[in-house]
Amino acid sequence: MRTWAALLIGVAVMGGGILLANLRVNPYVYFAGYVVLQYVVIATAWNILGGYAGYVNFGTPAFFALGAYTAIFLIEAFTAPLPVLILAGGLVSALLGLGIGYLTLRLRGVFFSIATFALAVVLQTLIINWEYVGGAKGFTLIRPSAPYFGSWGVLLFTVMVGLAVVAVLAARMIERSWIGRGLSALRDNEEAAECMGVPTLRLKLFATTVSGFFLGVAGAPFPYYVTYVEPSSAFNLDYAVNALAMPMIGGTTTWIGPVIGAVLLGTAQQVATVTISSELNLLIVGVVLVLFVVLAPEGITGLARRLMGR
Repeated sequence: MRTWAALLIGVAVMGGGILLANLRVNPYVYFAGYVVLQYVVIATAWNILGGYAGYVNFGTPAFFALGAYTAIFLIEAFTAPLPVLILAGGLVSALLGLGIGYLTLRLRGVFFSIATFALAVVLQTLIINWEYVGGAKGFTLIRPSAPYFGSWGVLLFTVMVGLAVVAVLAARMIERSWIGRGLSALRDNEEAAECMGVPTLRLKLFATTVSGFFLGVAGAPFPYYVTYVEPSSAFNLDYAVNALAMPMIGGTTTWIGPVIGAVLLGTAQQVATVTISSELNLLIVGVVLVLFVVLAPEGITGLARRLMGR
């Protein structure tokens, strides 16, 4: 698919989201759709580092929460509008990603994963003790009147449609560029890639920065979505588990894999929340992930390629 065709599809998806926003269906559809699209952004962002480069990141909640708490700080200090919150949340999380890339230059495999998990623990401890953004007691946001569509649920859904399209298009462009080929070489054999002249250091820093940016972007609208943010909700382990499981279920070697995994798994979780219990969400993720690891380790996209190749 050519770049212009992908852009046209992206514009069509955003147009479809705006059309759905104007249909005024059941309000829960918008709130559930927001969560699914949020996971599309999170899974896509995680896959840039974990799938393309092969560096498994367990610190997803840290970047997501940093985007959310950056938004809270700007709301408290300047009453900043939502677009500013999204951009600022992405940039601050990108700086964190760049810093983590520098600090973990020599860490690989499980050691890198443990370091990113430790980052989430340290950052959560700092937020708990920062009273300006609510600290341990949490932060309550009183939403003003929605500037468009007359409802915050509809507005946030529309915003997340746009963010999801931008994240997916960015991942597609990275995958099909020399950066994507370099990250693939980094994933397969970092030592061999270095010997072949691949700039592994710069690619790793690029992946951690871009991944962090989109994770922060996903977290920035979170205070407006829930209106009450506490450290345990912003640093929820669900984000780390889903960010890992969704690309693995869809396929980590291509941009469409995280989208498929996020839509399927996110929708299943929302249906389970309404029909059974939200406590089953992680159970659903665990069961589906185990099945795919055993039966289709390359995910849905890899399974589809194998079946089409027969």
